[in-house]
This record gives sequence, C-alpha cells and structure tokens, in this order.
Amino acid sequence: MATPSATPSGTFAIGGDLEVTRLGFGAMRIVGEGIWGPPRDRDEVLRVLRRLPDLAVDFIDTADSYGPEISEDLIHEALHPYRGVSVATKAGLTRQGPGRWAPVGRPEYLRQCVELSLRRLELETIDLFQLHRIDAKVPREEQFAELKAFQDEGKVRHLGLSEVTLEQIEAAQEVFTVATVQNRFNLIDRHSEDVLDYCEQHGIGFIPWAPIASGDLAQPGGVVAQIAAAHDATPGQVALAWLLQRSPVMLPIPGTSSVAHLEENVAAAELRLTDAEVAQLDAAA
Repeated sequence: MATPSATPSGTFAIGGDLEVTRLGFGAMRIVGEGIWGPPRDRDEVLRVLRRLPDLAVDFIDTADSYGPEISEDLIHEALHPYRGVSVATKAGLTRQGPGRWAPVGRPEYLRQCVELSLRRLELETIDLFQLHRIDAKVPREEQFAELKAFQDEGKVRHLGLSEVTLEQIEAAQEVFTVATVQNRFNLIDRHSEDVLDYCEQHGIGFIPWAPIASGDLAQPGGVVAQIAAAHDATPGQVALAWLLQRSPVMLPIPGTSSVAHLEENVAAAELRLTDAEVAQLDAAA
C-alpha cells in the first residue's frame, strides 16, 4: 500500500509568507481524556507525531491548555527542532480539571503564556500564536494590544484568533493583521459561514476545529455514508475532502492518538468529490 500524503491538499501561505500544506494536524487529542493529563499510550502518541513529516503534514496546531502543557511537551520531544514543520499554539484558556475551561485574557497572563510556550517548544519565535478565546472580562483592545506587542518583539511571527465573530475579527484587524481564524466548522455545523467567506475575501487562513464531525449524515443510509461507499472511503475522509473543496483558505486539522487513524485522515487529501456529491452534502446540512 502506498504511503498516504497530505501533498494533494495543496498549500496555503499563512500571513502571506508561511507556506504550509493545507491538511494539518490538531494536537488536542494526544493527551488524556477530557484533554487532561498524559495520554493513555505515550509511545503511540510519539509515533504519531514522528510520522507527520513522512506524510507531508507540516502544520501542527496545539495550545498551552491541552493537558495542560503536555501537548506542547510531547511535540517538543518528538519533533524538535521541527525541520520543515510549523507549530502553531494558542493561549487564553485556563484549566480547572478534565473538560473544564475558563478564559483569562489579562495581558500579564497572556505574556506568561507566550513565554512558557516559547520555553516548552524551545523556540525563539512561534510561527503562529492564537488567542484561544477573547476574555469578556478584559477589554478586548488590551488583549489585542498585548498580542501585537509579542509580534513587535519578535516572539511570534503571525497572530490568529479562535471562536470569533466577524465583528470581533474586524476589531482585531484595527490592531494587528489577523493571519488565521479558528472556528468550529464541519458538515453539520456551519454557523461560521460568514466568517469563512470573510477569510476567503481577505486571504485569512480558516482553521476548522472538529472537522470530521458529521453526525447522522454518517449513519448507514446517510448521505456521507453513501458517498464514502462510492469512493471506498470512510465518512471522516469524506468530511475532510468536503472541507478542502469548500474553500482554498481552509486548513483542516484532524487530530488523533493513533498512527493508523492518522494515515486514514491524511489519505483524505487524495479524495476528490464530484460537484454533484458536494451539492448533496451541502443540501443535507
């Protein structure tokens, strides 16, 4: 069997100058249950991370809150010094236990986050640093200004936002150039269509989280299941192929803690849906 490759997904230049393969890897699932604590099979997780360059996956998305800290530590152990691989991380969510998250956007906390991520990843500059959530308790202009300061100081190369509205993106654009937006988006959750359209118009990378979710559409007899069968593919591969064909700024980051599942996801880069199949999926949602 040929080794799958992310190369057919094409490339996108984040911020206009950081070229990555569009099908990336999300490092949320390489830690324990509830995105808390160490992974159940640490050795397999390290194998997953070390397999990424072989599959032409050169964009990894993580966050200091995954574990917390553990995802970044594992990425460093497996891949430093990241030859040909760009690591994006996020800050602004704190952890109080498994499955529990609370935003904190005070400038001094965000500064602590960037400094610790730089230390854990052993980098001088983070390629893409994203605000995980805008903290409603802190003036957003203060949060944006601190991110811009990190960029001005050379600690980060590009800046992004996560789970934001169109209005919030435009407000951030007044302070710094938004290079990416990371919102939930998949076959059954398209509430960010307006944000995606804006990103496409302005050359902003759109990173859909939970990219494989397809709900009832993947059940036996469902449209995803039918299309998957026609291509001898899995429902997850159909979901990823649909995202890649939806927009040239789309940067899906499916995650897993299994090498076999990783290779299955990457194989989606070669799946081409027909116009009729794309229309079927659009209509079903």
